[in-house]
Amino acid sequence: MAYVQYRETSVEGDVIPLSDGVPNQLSGSWPDRSYETVRRLELHAYRVAEPKAQALIYPGGGYLKLMHDKEGVEVALWLNSLSIDAYVVTHRLPGSSAADGVHPKDIALTDSLACLDYLHRSCSHLPLFHVGLSSGGHLAGVMACQDHPLAAKGAVIAYAPLNANHRDYKAPAGKPDYPPAEKQAFYNDWPIGIAALPHGMPKIPLFLAYALHDQSVPVDHVLNLIRSAQQPEREVDAHIFGTAPHGFALRDKSGTHAVWTKLAEEWMAQHL
Repeated sequence: MAYVQYRETSVEGDVIPLSDGVPNQLSGSWPDRSYETVRRLELHAYRVAEPKAQALIYPGGGYLKLMHDKEGVEVALWLNSLSIDAYVVTHRLPGSSAADGVHPKDIALTDSLACLDYLHRSCSHLPLFHVGLSSGGHLAGVMACQDHPLAAKGAVIAYAPLNANHRDYKAPAGKPDYPPAEKQAFYNDWPIGIAALPHGMPKIPLFLAYALHDQSVPVDHVLNLIRSAQQPEREVDAHIFGTAPHGFALRDKSGTHAVWTKLAEEWMAQHL
């Protein structure tokens, strides 16, 4: 799907609040809006007339903010074009301000599980995919490890820091911990793709898209997962693009990574 400059009035999904708190306020202007602060858990729903599946979308932002348009709304509109209902998760951020101090390290996970519970109550008949880019891809990987009555058919993950931010698997070696402490603790708790550690390897099929020379998210993340996937023979489709920049999302068409969404479309169709 080519990147399209949608008018802002056409990209506002239905906002479903799933916790107490004041409505979240976007910063910036379309198509580069983000949530710098998340005060309550929200789902932003983008539905189609006759859906054949549904997806939870986790935008990136390093667990410090949420890239709502680039890695949320635009992904939702792409999935809508495939007859998939899309729900953008606006979760609270680990270590960010809360009414009683700061949000705990696992707030993104507990919020995402609440979103999954909502879909299970409202439309459990539709097959589910988890979709995440950048740090949202890490969260999609975490969600792919969860046991839940609404089991996903698979997860689509792009340029995500899956495991090499873990204190024992850092790439490059010796890089400092990420602030705040709660964010680093979440990475330490959930190194996706490190089979030797608890809950390190999702059991559902995975589609992965990475950039070979990504300095922000070294390719070590996906290579660690591929090695782990061999032993229990997990189903992993991994695509590493030689000239892709970090954050290529759906916009950058300057190399062969322009086809990653088409590859993902075919992969999802095979898993429905």
